[in-house]
Amino acid sequence: MTNRKLKSQSQGDGAEDPDGGWGWVLVVALFISTSLVFGLMRGLGIFFVEFVQYFEESAQAISWISSIGLAAQQFFSPLGAALCNAYNTRLVVMTGGFLSGLGLILASQATSLVHLYLTMGLISGLGWGLVFSPMVATVMANFTRRRALAVGLGFSSIGLSSFAFNPLFQLLVEKYAWRGALLILGGLSLNIMACGALIRPECRSKASTKRVSSYLEVSLLCERPYLTYTLGVTLFNFGYFVPYFHLVAHSRQVGFSEYRAAFIMSAAGITDIFGRIASGWFSDLGRFRVVHLLTFWTALAAVFIMLLPVSSLTGSYTAMIVMSLLYGFCSGALTSMVFAVVPMIMGVERMMGGLGLLQLIESCAGLLGIPLSAGWLRDMTGNYTASFVVAGSFVLLGSLTMTTLPHYFSCTEPPPPQRPVLVDNGDTLNLEQKDSCSS
Repeated sequence: MTNRKLKSQSQGDGAEDPDGGWGWVLVVALFISTSLVFGLMRGLGIFFVEFVQYFEESAQAISWISSIGLAAQQFFSPLGAALCNAYNTRLVVMTGGFLSGLGLILASQATSLVHLYLTMGLISGLGWGLVFSPMVATVMANFTRRRALAVGLGFSSIGLSSFAFNPLFQLLVEKYAWRGALLILGGLSLNIMACGALIRPECRSKASTKRVSSYLEVSLLCERPYLTYTLGVTLFNFGYFVPYFHLVAHSRQVGFSEYRAAFIMSAAGITDIFGRIASGWFSDLGRFRVVHLLTFWTALAAVFIMLLPVSSLTGSYTAMIVMSLLYGFCSGALTSMVFAVVPMIMGVERMMGGLGLLQLIESCAGLLGIPLSAGWLRDMTGNYTASFVVAGSFVLLGSLTMTTLPHYFSCTEPPPPQRPVLVDNGDTLNLEQKDSCSS
C-alpha cells in the first residue's frame, strides 16, 4: 500500500492573518481568563490571614490550600491539553471555567481545612488547569511575528487584577466575611466560560486520533532542550509564587495596617502590567534572543524577592513599596518570556501538549514550594525573612540552569524542532522524526 504522510496543523495555520483578525479577540479572552485564574490566585493572600485566625492552624497548614490549588492547576494541565488535542478546545475551557467557579462556591461553605483542600484547592485547581494551557496555546498558535506581544498583552491582566483584587478582596472580607467573599469570587470565575466560548472549533486530521501519546507530546522527554528548560522553569516555580501568597501576611506582621499591606501587593501588580507589555514589545524588536531576556529578568526578580523582607527591617513603608514595584516589573517581564521561549524549544505544532507536560512536571514545585519554603520556615523562625530568601535562591538557580540550554551563547536563534510526522504504512502507523536541531 502506498505510504501517506499525514501532517497535523497548528490551529493558526489555517488563519487568513496569523498576526491579527480573530487572534486579537482571543487575546482579550486570554486577558480576562488569566485575570480570573492567576489574578485571583495572587489575591488569596488576603484569605490566608483570615484562615489562620478562623481555623487556628499553623501557617504551613493554611499554605497547603494555595499550594494544592497551584499544583492542581499545573498537574491537570496535561489533561486539559490531551482533551483539547482529542476533542474540542472550546468545550474544555468552558468546563474548566465552570469547575473553577464551583470550587470557590463550595469552599464558601467549608467547615474544615480538608474541605478547603478539596474545593478551593482540588476542584478549582482542576478548573484552572483546563483553562490556562489551552488558552495560552490557542493565542500563540494565532500569532507569529507578534507572538510575544500578544502573550504579554494577554498576561497583563494578571498585574491589573493583582492591583485591583487585593483591596477588593479585603473590602469583601470586611463586608461579607470570608465565606461571602468566596461566594462572590466563585460567581465571578464563571465568566471564564464566556471566554472559552470565543474559541473557534478547529478542524482535525484523522491521524491525530490514533495515538494517545501525541496528545501529551511525551516524545519531548527524550529531548535535552526540553528537559533543561523544564528543570529551569520548575526551579522558578518553587519560589516565584511565594511573595504573592505571603507578602501581605509579612507586611501585616511587621506592623502595617490591613489596607496598607494589601496595597503593597497591589503596587507589585501595577508594575507587573508594564513589565509584561514592555518585555513582550522589546522582545519582538528582535535585538536580543528571547532566552537571554528571560535569564536577565529572572535573575533580577530573584534578587528583588530576597530584598523584599530586607526593605521592611527599618519599618519604612516607602521602602517596601519601592521594592514591591521593582519586583512586580521583573516578575511580569519574565512571565511573558517564559511562554515566548516555548515554541522555540518544542515548535508551534507541539505547544498544546508540550505546555501541559511542562506544567505537569513543575506542579511538584508548586505543591511543595509555598508550604515548605514559606509556611514551614515561617513556623520555624517566627517571620518570613528566611522564606523570601530561600524562594529567591530557587528562582536564581533556575536562571542559571537556562544558561545550559544548547546554543544558549549563540547570538542567533536556532530553528525550532519539528513534530514527528505520522506515516500511514498499510494498517500500521510509525513515527518518523523530521530534522531537528535538538540534542
